[in-house]
Amino acid sequence: MTLPVLIAIVVVGIALVVVAVHLTGGSRVATIGGDDHARQLFQQDFPDELPGHVAITTDRMSAFLALSGGRTGIVQSFGDGYFTRMTAPKDVAAVTLRPPATVSIRFRDFTWTGGHFTFAQESEARAVAAALDAAGQRESQEA
Repeated sequence: MTLPVLIAIVVVGIALVVVAVHLTGGSRVATIGGDDHARQLFQQDFPDELPGHVAITTDRMSAFLALSGGRTGIVQSFGDGYFTRMTAPKDVAAVTLRPPATVSIRFRDFTWTGGHFTFAQESEARAVAAALDAAGQRESQEA
C-alpha cells in the first residue's frame, strides 16, 4: 500500500469517528432547564441539602442556589454533563459586580478558578455577589 493511500484511509477513518460522535450526541452541550432542574441536579450530588432560591445565568449554563449556613450551591454545565459544588464566602478570593448584571468570581480553589456569570436581572447578580462576599469587600465596576 502506498503512503498516499494510507494517509487517505487514516483521514477518512478519523472523519468518520468525528461524525459518529457528533451524531450520537457527543458534541451536545448541557443546559439547565429551570429552577427545579437546577435543584434536582444539585440534590443528586448533595441529597441532604435543601436549596432555597435559585439564580440561573442567561446562557442557562450555570445556577447558584442558596443553602443554609451562608453557603451557596453551584451547578454548572460541563460538556454534556454537569458539575456541582458547595461554596462559602471563605472559598472566594474575589467577587466583582459589573453592570448591568454580571458577576465575576475568582475562587481560592485551583481546580475551578471561577468565571464571569451574567444574569437576566441586576437583583439576581447582586444577590449572588452578596452571598459569595459575606465580608462585604465586593468590588463594583461601572460601565
